[in-house]
Amino acid sequence: MTAGPAGHRSRVAASGVAAWSVVVLIIVLWAVDVPLASASRWAGSGFGQNFAAFIVLVPVVLVGFIVARRQPSNPLGWMFLGLIALLELSGIGADYAWLSYRLDHHLPLAVVGVVLAPAWSPLLVTLPLMIFLFPDGRVPSPRWRPVLWGYLAVGASWPVSVYAATIGAVVAGDIHLVPGGDLQAVDAPAGNSAWLGSFEALILPVLAVFWLLIVASQVLSWRRASGERREQFKWLMSGAAVCMAAVAVTAIVGTLDKSPSPALAAVVDFAFVGLAALPVCIGVAILKYHLYDIDRVISRTLAYAVVTGLLVGVYAGLVLLATEVFRFHGTVAVAAATLAAAALFNPLRRRVQRAVDRRFHRARYDADQMVAEFAAQLKDTVDLDWVRDDLVGVVHRALEPAHVSVWINERG
Repeated sequence: MTAGPAGHRSRVAASGVAAWSVVVLIIVLWAVDVPLASASRWAGSGFGQNFAAFIVLVPVVLVGFIVARRQPSNPLGWMFLGLIALLELSGIGADYAWLSYRLDHHLPLAVVGVVLAPAWSPLLVTLPLMIFLFPDGRVPSPRWRPVLWGYLAVGASWPVSVYAATIGAVVAGDIHLVPGGDLQAVDAPAGNSAWLGSFEALILPVLAVFWLLIVASQVLSWRRASGERREQFKWLMSGAAVCMAAVAVTAIVGTLDKSPSPALAAVVDFAFVGLAALPVCIGVAILKYHLYDIDRVISRTLAYAVVTGLLVGVYAGLVLLATEVFRFHGTVAVAAATLAAAALFNPLRRRVQRAVDRRFHRARYDADQMVAEFAAQLKDTVDLDWVRDDLVGVVHRALEPAHVSVWINERG
């Protein structure tokens, strides 16, 4: 009878040691990557080079560690830790290869850096898989298992093809790096690696279909869920919304200006931090730790995401208008656009928040509106009976209680 609990304790202890080992490995890899990234001297070098990337790294590692410790049978925590370790290895490999082949430092075993650089490739496949297995590491229902196995089979072919092209380029001696440390044979396949471009054109649409199926599975699960499980799915959706908004802002700014101004670069860094929202929200939902008023969180998140997008659009539009149409000096245009965006923030935030509350949290919005109207009428009313009756009516409409009583303290 005691073998079961003893075996369980030993498994928990082993999982704790494994989780701590992975975290220590990530810290060591990051410590190695920082000087390499600094020495390579190109923007974006290394996963831990800038502060925004560090802010993303820390919560993802913490979430992965906590989930792996508290729920060792849930693969999502181990996936978080594994992805960060792979991204660190990729950063180290890219920086090491760049120093060796582009800055002519002639470091030993430089080809190892070239081989490590594509370690980022499983990320594209693993993130949708984590959403598919949310929140307990299992498929939503048995009928979705064929989708899981099909996705694993198709998805595994992507990093395998990337590494096949990498090894082929290394064997052929075709080691030409692009900014970022990736091989040109992988980033812009041509010549002997042209097959990779054709394969990507074939496989990526298939992966996109699987991603749509994954989203559909979670939407169906959310519609069937109730209680705490439904709150968990709300956390997932809110994190995904912030993450998608961050990706969209980063892509839009990068498209508008390949060499962004310091202000736009700060916007990109701020948006990049939003990528941490998805793993953090997944971790909170998995751990079921104080599922806060998620409706309020989502409402505020949507409002600020919309406001941020609008202000970025206004800022970029004003800068382009001032510099390209009116031919103002770049510094003057940036300063004027920054002041205009700052002045618009609070009025725009209030209007967007009201609109979001009206659409997203209608019951609370109606209650707030009723309370505001009652307070406005109360200022001009002296009839105590009318105030009491109106107060009872407002409470009934806003809260729908079973019974309402009003106590009036009559003095004198």
